Amino acid sequence: MKRMPRRNTGPEVRVRSALHRLGLRYRVDYRGLPGTPDIAFTRARIALFVDGCFWHRCPDHGVTPKANREWWIDKLQATVDRDRRKDSELEAAGWLPVHVWEHEDPDRVARHVAELWRTRTGR
Repeated sequence: MKRMPRRNTGPEVRVRSALHRLGLRYRVDYRGLPGTPDIAFTRARIALFVDGCFWHRCPDHGVTPKANREWWIDKLQATVDRDRRKDSELEAAGWLPVHVWEHEDPDRVARHVAELWRTRTGR
């Protein structure tokens, strides 16, 4: 698990590229917020997380390994629980947590985030 990249993953880079093409500027791995969002829009207070299907239990693609099944169930559920906690903390601080799955279309994600950005900034 230590070998799994935490940042600059392929899906994250594709989403960042799509956001940049739309003219949105952001911070990467913004520290000081619960959960360290993959992408943060400080003016709009949007925290974007590009979640991996395996680690965050995607309902379409999340699978539980057959070996050591109980350990994996506990491990992956702890990740989901941690996501919920950090989302609550972000909301309490006035941020909007947004989660997208790694398999989602980056351009669609970027358009959705751009609309949220416009709504929250009034621009």
